[in-house]
Amino acid sequence: MKPQLILIAGPYRSGTNGNAALIAGNLHRLEEAALQVYRLGHMPMIGEWVALPLAAAAGSKTVGDPISETFLYPVANRLIRQCHAVYRIDGASQGADADVRLAEELGLPVYRSTAAIPQVTETV
Repeated sequence: MKPQLILIAGPYRSGTNGNAALIAGNLHRLEEAALQVYRLGHMPMIGEWVALPLAAAAGSKTVGDPISETFLYPVANRLIRQCHAVYRIDGASQGADADVRLAEELGLPVYRSTAAIPQVTETV
């Protein structure tokens, strides 16, 4: 198995009612999953790692404002098209569910546990 670029899909704003601490907690969960994917020899990607700095550069002042909304889901959509797979972590999220649907439409594997993600056997 060669290293894959794997998008981590899961709740970011879902269930937070805009609470910054809860949003940060969700991002932490995404990043913990990314670390697990990295340790399996792959390159993880989280859409917010790209979308949030782009939105800020475009003038967004807070997550959920009109400017950030033009980046969050569209960035994930573009990223999935560059990825080899998606890892869907637990938790209700319409955005993550949309990521999974797109991945499946594109014929990409969708992993639902780290146990399902093949470990890299090729050294790089």
